[in-house]
Amino acid sequence: MVTSITSFGRSGLYDWMMQRVTALVLAAYTVFMLGYLLLNPELDYAQWSGLFEGTAMKIFTLLAMLSMVAHAWIGMWSVSTDYIKPTGIRFVFQSVCGLLAFIYVVWGIQILWGI
Repeated sequence: MVTSITSFGRSGLYDWMMQRVTALVLAAYTVFMLGYLLLNPELDYAQWSGLFEGTAMKIFTLLAMLSMVAHAWIGMWSVSTDYIKPTGIRFVFQSVCGLLAFIYVVWGIQILWGI
């Protein structure tokens, strides 16, 4: 039996809802970025940099980044609990996924906010 200790949410329903909400955020961010790229075919570094100078865009990007990590964590947790039966191997796999997610978030924040 798998406990919910390593799950992102408190229940399967909460994880399902988080998966859907994060998917909507990622879809909105993708549509926005594709639209921006299509509407600016002569995009240069100054325009690209200018886009990310605004606080609203930084917050939107941070929300998308956190959504991606949460979405990936729930997915990897679900896959690992379904297909990796030995507890030790599953723990190592989930630990590595969690560590990588943390590293990507810290790295993304450093890049985004120029820390």
